[in-house]
Formats: sequence, C-alpha cells, structure tokens
Amino acid sequence: MTSSAIEIRNLGVVYKDRGAPFRALDKVSFTVKPGEFVSVIGASGCGKSTLLSVLEGLLAPTEGEVLIGGKPISGPGRDRSVVFQQYSLFPWMSARANVAFALEQAKKSLKRRECLELADKMLARVGLEGFGRRFPKELSGGQQQRVAIARALVVDAPILLMDEPFGAIDAKNRCLLQELLLELWEGEPDCERKTVVFITHDLEEAILLSDRILMLRPNPGHVHAEFQVPFERPRHRLELLRNPEYQQFVSDLSDIFFELDYQEVPANG
Repeated sequence: MTSSAIEIRNLGVVYKDRGAPFRALDKVSFTVKPGEFVSVIGASGCGKSTLLSVLEGLLAPTEGEVLIGGKPISGPGRDRSVVFQQYSLFPWMSARANVAFALEQAKKSLKRRECLELADKMLARVGLEGFGRRFPKELSGGQQQRVAIARALVVDAPILLMDEPFGAIDAKNRCLLQELLLELWEGEPDCERKTVVFITHDLEEAILLSDRILMLRPNPGHVHAEFQVPFERPRHRLELLRNPEYQQFVSDLSDIFFELDYQEVPANG
C-alpha cells in the first residue's frame, strides 16, 4: 500500500479568460495520508474548487500531476465520493431512491432490493430513519444535505471529497451537520476511516473537523501555509470553545488568514 492516499506534485491549472491565460493554481504540492482529514481553506477565488475538480477527475491539470493510490488520475473514479455545496439530489426520486441509485451505479453486482436495504441503513445513520420515502422538495436544506452525505458514504469509497458542503445551510443546521460528520468519521476504526479533503472558508469549521489545514493564497492559487490541528480526538465543540489553547489557535490562524485577504497581490498574467 502506498503511504499516501493522495499525492499532488507541482499542480498548475490555467484557464482561458476571453482568450487570455488565467492561472488558477500554481505549483501546488501536498500529500494526504490514508484516513487523514485535511481541510483546504482560503478566500473566494483562491482555487479551492478548482483543486477539488482536479481531484474529482473532472478537470485535467495543465501542469504537474495528481496521484490517487500511487496512480495518476484519468477521470472520475469509484475510489472517490463527492459531496457538493448544493445538494444535487434527483428531485423525481425519493431520499431512499437517491441513495440507492448511487449504490446501483457503483456496485453493479448488488440487486435492487439489497441497494434499497443499504440505503435505508445509511439514511438511519445520518438521522433520517423514516424519511426514505420523502422527496427532496419535502425535506429541509439540512435534511437534503444529510441525504447527499448518505449517498456519498453508502458506496464506501475510500476517499471523500467535500466542496463547502455546509456553506448554504443555516448556522444551527451547519453545526448539527458538522457534528454528524465528526461522529460518522471518528466513529470508524483508524484503519477504516475515509480519507477526506474538505473545502471550506470557515476557520473554526476546519479546526473542528481536521487533522491538518492547508491555507491557500490567491493570484495564482498556491499553498501559503500548513497547520497541524493540535487537539485530540474525539472532539466536542463546547469543550474546544472553553479551551484557551483553542481560542489562541483560532486567533493565530485568523491573523494569517485575513492578512492574506487584504495584502496587495499581483494580478494574473
């Protein structure tokens, strides 16, 4: 087994902007170990979602390479599941059918009945037992995102990619979903935990969830700083908030984060 689930080497991505090149990412290099939870944080426009699109296999690097399990990415794969900011559920399918559909696509050998049974079990794990027959329009935003998380987890891919999954949700449900994700991920044995790359613009969310935080700086997007989160697991929000070391850590990272936002940076060219 390779020592890294994900390895990014000198990644560069250049778009065409009205015929002119626009460098979204430049010389991005980092690794993610199997079972590690890594958050990527930065202001809008720093290339976070571009990075995730490359990891998804939806966007080819202009420069450098990205390896999954030691092999170059050649497109989307069953070794990766994705949760988007928007729920991306099929509106004509029930919650149960949405989750079962993902399983049917990933594991062709399973019968329809088996997929539905596994979907019901996963919906129960995310707190939606009894909601399987409801359609997306009958669910709140937080409930729809729980369905999206269940759909991503049910296929049991070793890598979970999350693109600001709680960004469009109200503050209370955001906290509840953060705690749900922690419970699901921390509840697995170390050797079975999914490798997670989590895109966010929220420092406190990143600290609560992550083993490590990568801070991107824009124009062009690159890794400006890397931080190991020093708080033991399992983590509990209220305990962290009462911890003076946590408050200092948030303050230190905030100073760096907002300094990046307001510094003058050169334009792309």
